[in-house]
Amino acid sequence: MLPVVAIVGRPNVGKSTLFNALTRTRDALVADMPGVTRDRQYGVSRTGAVPCLLVDTGGLVSQADGIEYLTARQVEQAIDESDLILFVVSARDGLSPEDEAIAARLRRASKTILLVANKVDGMDERTALAEFARLGLGEAMPVSGSHQRGLDTMMQAAADLLPVAPEAEEEAVEEDVLRLAVVGRPNVGKSTLVNRLLGEDRVLAFDEPGTTRDTISARLERDGQVYELIDTAGVRRRSRISESVEKFSTIKALQAIERAHVAVLMLDAREGLTDQDTTLLSHILEQGRAMVIALNKWDGLDPEHRESVRADLDRRLSYASWAQVVTLSALHGSGIQELIQAVQRAWRSATMDFSTPELTRVLKAAFEAHQPPMKEGRVAKLRYAHAGGKLPPRIVIHGTRTDTIPKAYRRYLSNRFIQHFKLRGTPLFIDFRDSENPYKGRKNVLTKRQLEKRKRLKKFTGRKRR
Repeated sequence: MLPVVAIVGRPNVGKSTLFNALTRTRDALVADMPGVTRDRQYGVSRTGAVPCLLVDTGGLVSQADGIEYLTARQVEQAIDESDLILFVVSARDGLSPEDEAIAARLRRASKTILLVANKVDGMDERTALAEFARLGLGEAMPVSGSHQRGLDTMMQAAADLLPVAPEAEEEAVEEDVLRLAVVGRPNVGKSTLVNRLLGEDRVLAFDEPGTTRDTISARLERDGQVYELIDTAGVRRRSRISESVEKFSTIKALQAIERAHVAVLMLDAREGLTDQDTTLLSHILEQGRAMVIALNKWDGLDPEHRESVRADLDRRLSYASWAQVVTLSALHGSGIQELIQAVQRAWRSATMDFSTPELTRVLKAAFEAHQPPMKEGRVAKLRYAHAGGKLPPRIVIHGTRTDTIPKAYRRYLSNRFIQHFKLRGTPLFIDFRDSENPYKGRKNVLTKRQLEKRKRLKKFTGRKRR
């Protein structure tokens, strides 16, 4: 599972800017005023060689009360669930008494701490960092979140401090086990589904949101396939998380998605696709996981309501049209076999082998049917394609001037491959590689005879002009 890194510091030191730069998103709200961030924000770091789960937090202040006290509680929860803390200070403002108070607070938490000095742009780094040595947390890492300077070096230092995942060797050996994560909001029937699949009351199921409070794993063998079922706690809106025991629910669900081969996103058919469901869906897409959408409690809907739910899903899931939608009732057992079949189709699609000749034939047919648009007087040429990986499937296309290909044409090619190979339940990623010109940088050396001929030609054309 991904290690957890919490970003902590006083208000307005650039924590959210740093979070956005590391995750390469705009998920965290950024403004030039203190106290903008209050709740925890989660995201996967895309900077550095080692991925990790980042937690953006609100600013810590001394003698907090009211909303600042609630923000501080969110920060404490992020510290508790983290493997490493990025303690962010402002090089522009210098060391403050609040920084010293936070440093003392972090030492009591007995966590590994990496000191990060943000906003070093336009400053002499040695002078700016010298005063932070008083904190006794080692040498500060100089970065600029707004200009994305020093981030790779900082994340390399963070990777050296993070624990090594103990399951890496175990998972590499058990390649035949299909890890199936069941995720969704509270009270949509995740635990009931897991119990139905296992044929026993392995997980506590109760008609109350938040019954499951940890990630539960169980083995299942069905139709010759071994599954590892992962039941997760329901992910609520952060404003509704009141009990401290629920503080790990979001992070556990995200780690389960990252660890799974196929994710089953359970929805309550009576409510359709909500904002929380969309957030979980975006995490599944970001991880590139195969996915099946399970509409639970389908048996209690009338035909008109069913038609409305299907139409709404088709409209809102146009960007993930490859996802399979299954209707079921986890309580009564209807639709369970269809769900297993959909999971198997998604698994086969995500692990399919592609031959280079067949990929190239599909590519050439797609290119002849519709060429990429011209950009700056140039048109890309696509030569051949080969497989680039599995889980999710990745296709590498070689050609020339591929930097001119727009996203719309990439989607067009992706849809052509999906249709040809009948892929179901998995996204497909396409990478472009520019073929190198073998004559680039080389210059022909003229022979003595060619030089004399060129000289005579210049002399003749010059005389003709006169």
